Amino acid sequence: MTPADLTRPRSARAHDAVLTATRELLREGGLPAATVDAIAARSGVSKATIYKHWPTRTAIAAEAFGEEMAAATPVPDTGSARGDMVAQVRQVSAFYASDEGRVFAQLLAAGVTDPDGAEYFRRYFLAGRRESTRVIWQRAADRGEVRDGIDVDTAADILFGGLIYRLLNGNTPLTKERADAIADAAIGGLLVDGGGASAKP
Repeated sequence: MTPADLTRPRSARAHDAVLTATRELLREGGLPAATVDAIAARSGVSKATIYKHWPTRTAIAAEAFGEEMAAATPVPDTGSARGDMVAQVRQVSAFYASDEGRVFAQLLAAGVTDPDGAEYFRRYFLAGRRESTRVIWQRAADRGEVRDGIDVDTAADILFGGLIYRLLNGNTPLTKERADAIADAAIGGLLVDGGGASAKP
């Protein structure tokens, strides 16, 4: 523990320790490995304290995973809407194709029977993805590149819905070439004049 850590409130240190332990467990064994018992043992934070901060283990995992995703997929800024969207779809596709993609699918499935966990997933994961797309979309709108009548939520669904579908059904691999094909098809309907040239390898 560093001197800076010692000056932070105990609750903040415990919160960080739990999220760090959870990220480690998710990397090691996915959501099944991130039980509250395992998180408590790894973090040194009691189960009672953990349950004061989070309603379920899915909620803990969703918060920890959302921070990991944000670090792995920074908002691109290529100077054009097409370039930004292609770069973002490539980033997200690569993330889903990695071990983290398996964790994403597990969290998505867990949220079906865990409403509290699903709320954390929306807050800490999906909201971050929407915000990244909002930044790109607003830049494009300011440059006059987007089609009228399309909002950012619709754009995000079109850009990333296909990636999630492919991740969950496992029928088609999440490769860079397939990410570019999805990006091209989506951008053609989102941007004025189709956004210009297609994605290049």
